Amino acid sequence: MRAGKISSRHIEHYVAPLAETPLQSVDKVDETAEPLSMWAQAWRSLRIQPLFIISALLIILVILVAVFPGLFAKADPTFCKLDFARQGPSAGHPLGYTFQGCDIYARVIYGAKASVLVGLFTTIAVLIVGGTFGALAGYYGGWLDAVLARITDIFFALPLILGAIIIMQLPAFRENKSIWTVIITLAIFGWPQMARITRGAVIEAKSADYVMASRSLGLSKFKTLVKHVVPNSLAPIIVIATISLGIYIVAEATLSFLGLGLPPSIMSWGNDIANAQISLRNNPAILMWPALALSVTVLSFIMLGDAVRDALDPKSRKG
Repeated sequence: MRAGKISSRHIEHYVAPLAETPLQSVDKVDETAEPLSMWAQAWRSLRIQPLFIISALLIILVILVAVFPGLFAKADPTFCKLDFARQGPSAGHPLGYTFQGCDIYARVIYGAKASVLVGLFTTIAVLIVGGTFGALAGYYGGWLDAVLARITDIFFALPLILGAIIIMQLPAFRENKSIWTVIITLAIFGWPQMARITRGAVIEAKSADYVMASRSLGLSKFKTLVKHVVPNSLAPIIVIATISLGIYIVAEATLSFLGLGLPPSIMSWGNDIANAQISLRNNPAILMWPALALSVTVLSFIMLGDAVRDALDPKSRKG
């Protein structure tokens, strides 16, 4: 072969028969199907996630226990007899008795109501207050946004539990302990986080094309905020609210354990954990069961929040 001259040779190409390559039928897009909304896509993703299914079933079980405790426990949780103190499991009493002779299983079942109520209503209060302030500040901006930013900075400087301890020591709260005083206390220190999350979501949504279109069609700012901006900002708000509900249940238990939360007359997991600490060395099971119920409930809400976050925001999915 001469220099500078490139030789070429014939290369055979193999082309598979069309019948053996059904790629066209596999990759074909159904153009007749209606496009799914964000929520429909999220639900289609959630219903096949084991994390969501397990957490949702556990939360449904906890809610049923809190609403209908009589279906799960036949014993009277307020009946205590010292003759049964610290006895082990027996027929009709699968978890044994406390140091005061109270049925542990019945108290765990009936204690779910107060703990779940505190978490649920605190979350609702935080959503209303924090969501309203955050949406207004994020959409209108200006001095309202500046004032909210300074207020939230002040609250963020004080941790939730420490702030709740200070508030619960005030005479008006210390002398009137109830579920509602705990809810108000936790909501006071919980709304700034929700306001900041809502503000960020609204700022991101208000620059969308559909917002500009609604304004150009003559819709007022407030109606645009309510009808278009807020509904399209709900994804991160729902995720934070789900996780926060579990956090508020833990906060109530912590305050009750310290003797600053619910009064002893109200059955809750926090009060039972506080009462069982004197039996920790001799009979740790008395403390273990309410603590286990609390841990499983809180873990379920956190798992649900993670699953919802992954479904609503595919970019946050792991791996």
